[in-house]
Amino acid sequence: MSNDWQLPPAMRVFERGWLSSNNILFIGREQTALVDSGYLTHAPQTVALVQHALQGRPLDLLVNTHLHSDHCGGNAALQRVYACRTAIPAAEADKVRAWDGDALTFAATGQQCERFTFDDTLQPGDALTLGGLHWQALAAAGHHPHSLILYCAEQRILISADALWENGFGVIFPELEGESGFAEARATLELIAGLDVRLVIPGHGAPFIGVQKALDTAFSRADYLAADPVRNAQNAVKVMLKFLLLERQRLALAELPLLLAKGRLFAVANERFLKKTELELARWAVDQLVRAGAAEIVGDALLNRE
Repeated sequence: MSNDWQLPPAMRVFERGWLSSNNILFIGREQTALVDSGYLTHAPQTVALVQHALQGRPLDLLVNTHLHSDHCGGNAALQRVYACRTAIPAAEADKVRAWDGDALTFAATGQQCERFTFDDTLQPGDALTLGGLHWQALAAAGHHPHSLILYCAEQRILISADALWENGFGVIFPELEGESGFAEARATLELIAGLDVRLVIPGHGAPFIGVQKALDTAFSRADYLAADPVRNAQNAVKVMLKFLLLERQRLALAELPLLLAKGRLFAVANERFLKKTELELARWAVDQLVRAGAAEIVGDALLNRE
């Protein structure tokens, strides 16, 4: 491992895959903290990973970069075990306080998230200390309008959530509902391009160096999607169905049309951009996953393929 890949001693990264976001654990002298908690069905594993790494120490602080279910689904389980303080993006506070599942997009995507509470909020520009290191919260709209990314100038490390991956970024969800998202995603990429970054810890996938290559890929993809919003809607439907398949591993083909119709974001993407019947949408989405090798049809069911 080259020096460029090395993490400060106080940091650990749990790479989780695509159903659960990566978790970043900080073990400082005076405080321990975790950034993002994964998906609900992986919550026991999240707790076990944290317990093993902390070796009996408490978890003092839990921070969410944004409140998509794959980043906050383990919050409640961690709060039960550790009674940890929890900090969320300030713009989401009222939704969490009222537990508005639709506004939080859990119901809209057919995903699950156990109700959790929070103690503190974070806004763009806020400073926080994690693992004895100084971090700044930065606005990262695009994938999620209220997402934050965290930057440590002294170590040149960026926790990029779903704003930048090694080969792209998360679905631009606001555009599905007629809100602006492409311009915000590009602005976030430009913000990242202006930072001095040696190591990126993305929301999904392995930490990586070579931020410029990743940015070039992301800018190209942002332009491609913005040139024809139908592409973004197609990508969103495929990604959301794959997420459901990752969670459940098996979906009955006969139930898919109704399942997709019940998810508001599936229905909105179809109504505004794809314009298919419920049956056509289900068949199209299944065909896309099978062609990509991300799923297979066995008998009367769609099965996940890794």
